[in-house]
Amino acid sequence: MAALSSAETLRMGTWNVTNYTGTGRGSAFQNAIYGTYQGRSFAPDVLFAQEIESPSAAQTFRGLLNTAAGSPGDWNVIFNTLTGTSGTNANNQAMFYRTSKVHSTAVTVVASPSSTAGARQTLRFDFQLAGNATAEIFSVYNLHLKAGNTTEDQNRRQAEATSVRNNANGLTGNRQIMAVGDFNWQSSSQTAWTTFTGSTSNNNGRFFDPINTTGSWTENNNFRFVHTQDPSGSGGMDDRYDLMLMGGKLGDGVGTEYVGAFGTAYSTTTWNDPNHSYRVWGNDGTSFNDTLTTTGNAMVGSSIAQSLVTSATVNGGHLPVFADFRYDVVPEPASMVALGAGLLAVVRQRRSTRS
Repeated sequence: MAALSSAETLRMGTWNVTNYTGTGRGSAFQNAIYGTYQGRSFAPDVLFAQEIESPSAAQTFRGLLNTAAGSPGDWNVIFNTLTGTSGTNANNQAMFYRTSKVHSTAVTVVASPSSTAGARQTLRFDFQLAGNATAEIFSVYNLHLKAGNTTEDQNRRQAEATSVRNNANGLTGNRQIMAVGDFNWQSSSQTAWTTFTGSTSNNNGRFFDPINTTGSWTENNNFRFVHTQDPSGSGGMDDRYDLMLMGGKLGDGVGTEYVGAFGTAYSTTTWNDPNHSYRVWGNDGTSFNDTLTTTGNAMVGSSIAQSLVTSATVNGGHLPVFADFRYDVVPEPASMVALGAGLLAVVRQRRSTRS
């Protein structure tokens, strides 16, 4: 008889939490993450964060996750400080994860080419999903690329993208890859995008946009449902800086899979696209070039929307992005025993009715 398994869902998210020092915004973060509206909640199982300023700030944020109303209380964190940045906090990154969902965690520093002044390093987080029948290793790059639109800015992003692509190309075996975070780009015509997503002689490290939403995103109303920045400042919601790019194996029908129509373009008429689990949390499409809509926000309601605004501060904040994944779980031995006993009882009953 073939091995028995059941399906499990995991939610991963990314969020630039805007210079988080460990003080303030606590209740706003908690409500933004675990608040519920019409049955919807962010409630990730893994959260990749950018701009966590220090180890103590990471531990404080972990505490917020564990003590929020509705939290399962099983959060842990891996934090690292990286170099090649113009500010002390701009590239500090963390992976928050639920210990009941994720295990065997490890972190690798991916260095950028030293020839490009100021290019930032990146962290690659490796982990496995609890009970995953295929025992895949997830390798997720938590990114915070250089901001700005000058030639120098784009060259630095390209250097950072090249480091990640080269590293991912070298990964082999039973791997699932992702690149998530704050990419700080303005369009898919920029070279960094091509480096991440283009086909080359080695496509082990090729990434895809699961919602296939390419174009010139900045200040373009056609992309209002996928804009992530800025929900609170004067710039308004008009940039798609924050993304979750995925390796092609998350859409090939084998092993762990993205929940949605991988590679199908996201709706241009509704935030609630039935083809995708991918969401910009809080963006219902009514905030283009303005602060995030709070009153009447159709996705998250006024309370969570206000918490997202408060979480972002007035310094160019961001909305979180999340997506769901489905994988097969091997049943616990006790469940297998019980199931086996049940099958045996059925067989015996069938035999007795035939005699």
